[in-house]
Amino acid sequence: MRDGDRRDDRDTRQPHGPAGRGRTARALTTAGVLALTLLVAGCSDAAAAPGAAVASDTVSVTHARNDRVPEGARWTQHYFPTADGVELHADVLLPEDLPADARVPVVLSVGSYFGHSGQLSVEGFAHTGPSARFADLVTEGGLLERGYGLVMVDSRGFGGSTGCTEALGGPADQADVRAALDWTAAQPWSTGNVGMYGKSFDGVTALVGNNLNHPALKAVVAQEPIWDIQRNMRSGGVPRATIVSVPTVYNAVATQPQMPDDDPRYLANAAWDTPTGPHPECTLLNSASYMEPDPEAQSWAVRDLAERAKGTTTPLMLTQGFLEWNTEADGMAEFLAHHEGPERAWLGQWDHKRGGERTADGRLEIGREGWFDEVFSFYDEHLRGTVPTVRYPAFAVEDSTGAWRAEPEWPRADRTADLRLDGGTYTDDGATSSFVRRSEPVAAATRLTGTPTAAVTARGTGSVMVRLHDVAPDGSAVMVDQQVSMLRPGTTSLPLRSMDWTLAPGHALAVEVGTVRAGVPVSEDWLPTVSGLPVTVDGTRLQLALDDPAADETVPGTPAPWAEAYRLTNASQPAAVAPSFRLP
Repeated sequence: MRDGDRRDDRDTRQPHGPAGRGRTARALTTAGVLALTLLVAGCSDAAAAPGAAVASDTVSVTHARNDRVPEGARWTQHYFPTADGVELHADVLLPEDLPADARVPVVLSVGSYFGHSGQLSVEGFAHTGPSARFADLVTEGGLLERGYGLVMVDSRGFGGSTGCTEALGGPADQADVRAALDWTAAQPWSTGNVGMYGKSFDGVTALVGNNLNHPALKAVVAQEPIWDIQRNMRSGGVPRATIVSVPTVYNAVATQPQMPDDDPRYLANAAWDTPTGPHPECTLLNSASYMEPDPEAQSWAVRDLAERAKGTTTPLMLTQGFLEWNTEADGMAEFLAHHEGPERAWLGQWDHKRGGERTADGRLEIGREGWFDEVFSFYDEHLRGTVPTVRYPAFAVEDSTGAWRAEPEWPRADRTADLRLDGGTYTDDGATSSFVRRSEPVAAATRLTGTPTAAVTARGTGSVMVRLHDVAPDGSAVMVDQQVSMLRPGTTSLPLRSMDWTLAPGHALAVEVGTVRAGVPVSEDWLPTVSGLPVTVDGTRLQLALDDPAADETVPGTPAPWAEAYRLTNASQPAAVAPSFRLP
């Protein structure tokens, strides 16, 4: 994560909900907000009062008593322990007219953004109420009308939960998710069948849930998660600005003040890790948890989501933007290869966006209609046992041309390229020193898909960056993939980011090898230790999965708007050298 939006969305009450680095998304259509509701046998509406009513575990509150509760919902609040002694807080929303003895399947999300005062900062609410983080799931998705409940659990250290937060995906998240699943499945209003839902931070906790193999978890929906926590902080041993920015952001979220009219237990828990609370050391411990430089350290091993996904069978639905600047596709292919359960995915040319989100002028950020219908068809199938009435593709994929296709799995490749490229020299100066090897122009459209890998055999000290460029006949180019690493003795292996990019007829692939460009915002925020010394590359081996777009089974969809901006911001000028290899 690179900044406050690195793992999450901004205030969904504002005109443009999930936003990244000043880029805006779409206004959520509900004037109120997302709220959870719980109807427990014996609960009743809060009595009328001059101010907004506050829910408890025995008092449910509707929209009529608190305008932060969605229409048609009842909100209650609950506290429960984890196995390691932390107390977690949950807001619950259930359908307002649900009979006291009825049970519903439940959508669960566990994360950092459910605090009553705001998601990333204090948002200026007049009174307390449940978070609006997933207002779109409730209103546009019709979660309550479809007969589901929603449970939003504050991860430890956030909102109304005690405990110290720590680096994503580790023992703390695992304990919190397990406790949340145990508690949710056991409630009297729950059928015991739970589906997890999230985007970014709570997309990661959804993957954590998958890896627990919990019997109550029947389906997972994870949008734009981090697939490899360690690689997101350090690429091949090269630290990123995220090792500082991420804990800084989450320390701020964890210690932000909550609403004065919250119940005393909530306020006491919220103050647990603040500078004036009983555990002010939490922020220091959280920052330290991101600093481990050794990728093989146990603290990262327990956060290796792909490795821990081996043999898991929970049905999984995901989104991933190949052009992500925030939670990149590093590690996605490994996770999917290890996961053995049913899979559904939307993959394409967007950045940090959620399904159903729109631009200010109304275009779908992901470019495909029907997100919520497909999500609830997925939940209905796996939480209720309902046979789907619509046949959805296992993988709906948008390539770089803006065309959408259906795939039974991803990646699909009809051939591979194992390229041995000539060497060259560069200076590890952290600036622009590099050399380029270019292919012959392709005669027909050629898709680069999957996860390319590069192996650089070099002599020297410092770092290395490998970048792929799509070069048009007029010499204009766009950088389409990249990865960096500290140089290892002999050969340095770099798995690049997963991609799905088509070279048009007449275009060429340029492979650039050189120094890591230090400190460039957003897409290049690496912080390498620059040697300043010359590096001699004896050769580079590049392995690519290739596919013929002519074999595509097209499905409805429009180009994701972010691709336009990406081409502009990632326009490049690789050196104009003679072709030295060809793609098969």
